[in-house]
Amino acid sequence: MNATRVLMGFFVLVAVLTLPVTAQAASHTVSPGESLYLISQNYGISLNNLMTSNGIQSSLIYPGQKLYIPDSAAGGYMYTVKAGDSIFQIARRTGVNYQDIIKQNGLYNPDLIYTGSNLYIPPASSGGSGQGRSGITPQDLDLLARLITAEADAEPYVGKVAVGAVVLNRVRSSTFPNSIRSVIYQYEDGTYQFEPVMNGWINRPATPDCIRAAKDAVNGWDPTNGAVYFFATYVTNKWLWSRPLSTIIGGVAFTY
Repeated sequence: MNATRVLMGFFVLVAVLTLPVTAQAASHTVSPGESLYLISQNYGISLNNLMTSNGIQSSLIYPGQKLYIPDSAAGGYMYTVKAGDSIFQIARRTGVNYQDIIKQNGLYNPDLIYTGSNLYIPPASSGGSGQGRSGITPQDLDLLARLITAEADAEPYVGKVAVGAVVLNRVRSSTFPNSIRSVIYQYEDGTYQFEPVMNGWINRPATPDCIRAAKDAVNGWDPTNGAVYFFATYVTNKWLWSRPLSTIIGGVAFTY
């Protein structure tokens, strides 16, 4: 192969890699030098979405391979990470659930995002992780904030958010009721799930910090990574401690 043919091949490859692509395309044929990540960026979809849609378990692809480009990606867009950004801040700015962004981009460690990298932001209405802001009424938010006040007013701020996140994780789980009110007031085996409901503290007004924490939890911040139980670390109940531990924040343990 002479130098002219090599050079022509290079320019063809560059043209393929830089050509604007629309998300409506049904399939894509892999060209030499392409990667799954680069293809996902060109089509404006997440790497995780591309891999899942094609049943791909690893990043290995080969020239000539045909990839299905999911039409569902058309509703989202790419976001370029700026200095100081975090996934939670991006979620708040874009109005998309924190966990949806993590899932759609296949982020194994959401704390590690880099300035200049691109993230796929799914449509806010996609609802992949459960109840978003549009499904929360002012009454729901007030009730959640009052529970956080009763359960965690003395805890650090991130612990307050974590308590709210547990309630929302229960709403999303098939094991628990499917609304904030029914989760908080759940009565089972002769007792309420949350002590403040039983002793009446749930009726106390929410503090400003706990209202803010409730909003942050509703907006998708989950410091527990999906926990559905919490309890004070001084509790000695063996069943509670037998649950898989997610994290301990302040004086509260969060488990699955």
